[in-house]
Amino acid sequence: MKAIKRSLIYSILLAALICAMAAAIAWTTGSTTALGLSSTPTPTYAPLFGYAEIAKPTYTPSPTPLPTQTQFVYSGNKYILVDISEQRLYAYEGNTLAYDFVASTGMNNGTRTGMFSVLEKIPNAYGSTWDIWMPNWLGIYWSGNLQNGIHALPILSNGATLWSGYLGVPISYGCVVLGTYESQLLYDWAEVGTPVEIQW
Repeated sequence: MKAIKRSLIYSILLAALICAMAAAIAWTTGSTTALGLSSTPTPTYAPLFGYAEIAKPTYTPSPTPLPTQTQFVYSGNKYILVDISEQRLYAYEGNTLAYDFVASTGMNNGTRTGMFSVLEKIPNAYGSTWDIWMPNWLGIYWSGNLQNGIHALPILSNGATLWSGYLGVPISYGCVVLGTYESQLLYDWAEVGTPVEIQW
């Protein structure tokens, strides 16, 4: 008896559901035309961008001036002498020799001779041309658009020390290279503006 009642209830519910769906379909089809709506929807959208006439920028290359040797007025009594023929660097305070270090200058006469000065001090300068780090950098003169200086043995990007064991031999690209300890002493001692003479 329960099974008959249950199947009768299911039949009535199914019939009601079918009638409701048919009514909804009939109302949707009839009401869209009655409301003045088209049966196929038309997409509407706004443009996401606009057009504008923009003048192209004009570029007129101008020559980039190379850095110039800055003249400092130095009032101290310190003086650095680099002797290429001896491959040595001497640091004086007044007439007293403060330091005497073995050095390496540029191979193939790559180090310029003359009177210069310490232009800047950088604790660890990077040479992108050679991908090397130059600890205790004392910039002393410009060579084209590159600056030459006095620094410690360079460090390669893999951490190896370049030219280790070659101090006292002209081996650099133009800089004056000292041992790591010696370059730290000179870096701490020298001041911006300290005169630097490089001679044969």
